[in-house]
Amino acid sequence: MGEQKTEKVFITGGAGFIGSATAKALMDRGNEVVMIDNFNDYYDPQLKRDRISVFLADYTGKFSLYEGDIRDETLLREIFQKEKPEKIIHLAAMAGVRNSLKNPSLYVDVNIVGTVRLLDLAVEYGVKNFVYASSSSVYGNNEKVPFSEEDSVDRPISPYAATKKADELLAHVYSHIHGLPTTGLRFFTVYGPWGRPDMGVFAFIENILNGKPIEVYNHGDMRRNFTYIDDIVSGILVALDTDLPYAIMNIGGDRDEALLDYIAAVEKHTGKTAEKILLPMQPGDVPRTVADISRMRALGWEPKTRIDEGIRNFVEWYRGYFHK
Repeated sequence: MGEQKTEKVFITGGAGFIGSATAKALMDRGNEVVMIDNFNDYYDPQLKRDRISVFLADYTGKFSLYEGDIRDETLLREIFQKEKPEKIIHLAAMAGVRNSLKNPSLYVDVNIVGTVRLLDLAVEYGVKNFVYASSSSVYGNNEKVPFSEEDSVDRPISPYAATKKADELLAHVYSHIHGLPTTGLRFFTVYGPWGRPDMGVFAFIENILNGKPIEVYNHGDMRRNFTYIDDIVSGILVALDTDLPYAIMNIGGDRDEALLDYIAAVEKHTGKTAEKILLPMQPGDVPRTVADISRMRALGWEPKTRIDEGIRNFVEWYRGYFHK
């Protein structure tokens, strides 16, 4: 694993899909980990609690978990005073493009106000690096592919995407004014064991295994860089260790995959054929997200997991967890 890391890292959204997997990887290499999560009901909170109590069972006593909201300045200040984290991985957010269309004010409050609270405390407590989750959704309906960090992202098409763009702009301000190193990671379609049930890549497995039809938008004419959770985590650690003064990075798989090929792999590994309901494009969604990952590659990062292997692992976990 290389050199042992002992820095104390604060992870927001620590019981989340990416947060819990990142915490595990950090502890595996020797980091101290502090987490906060509010266990909200955007999807079943029991899955979040099981990530902590089951997925991270072997690490009990090796991390600190605070239950609360990143908008709670009093709680955050107590955590910073007590724990004095050296680095931050900020993953807590209201997620999901479609849900943000229904409740934009909540998304603005959590994703922007909550991020500013953390940036302020990071400056005040001399944090050495602030790595945070952005999203491929910031690219909106950009037609040039692959999406490059140099592309204009001034025309988001969902409140969720707009909040992520706002976070990038705020991070730039804090890097410029306060010298706080910040790296924003634009995640591309993350999937794998312990994933988020609200995502289509999860719902396909769930519905196919349960004999239910799946909804396929844009009549199946969708392409994505599917990114396996282990590859996302390894990229987060690379960004955390590099301590760039300011950066925005795409982090995604290195293959432009058709959505129907993803579904075919799910059919293969479940041994079941999907009943597909073909639907038009959903508001706020985009037909294609393809990442230029040259910036991350320049730091020595490479995605390693192909969708066949990733989906096999995902299906095996789903069957074990839900006893299907």
